[in-house]
Amino acid sequence: MHLLDTWQYLAYDPGITPSGGGLPGLAVLKTVVNSINLFAIIAVVGALAVSLGVWAWGHHSGGHQAEANGKKGAVVSAGAALGLGAANGIIAFFSALGSQVR
Repeated sequence: MHLLDTWQYLAYDPGITPSGGGLPGLAVLKTVVNSINLFAIIAVVGALAVSLGVWAWGHHSGGHQAEANGKKGAVVSAGAALGLGAANGIIAFFSALGSQVR
């Protein structure tokens, strides 16, 4: 095979696929990422509780600005919880979609 043919083949299919166990520390990295996800979910629960409290306080005290900010905070917290909970599925979906590209 000539050098040009080799380069064209590598540009077409480099033969790289993700596999576990290639580098040391993969289990530690997974544990760290899982812990970060857990802390983020706990923070979102706290943010949701505070936002709902601000929403209720603003509603009952007539503070329209506080009520609007509480609503925004509740929606953002719910969206963050959705994203954190679905992170594995989203990554798996797009990874599988990307592996189908030819």
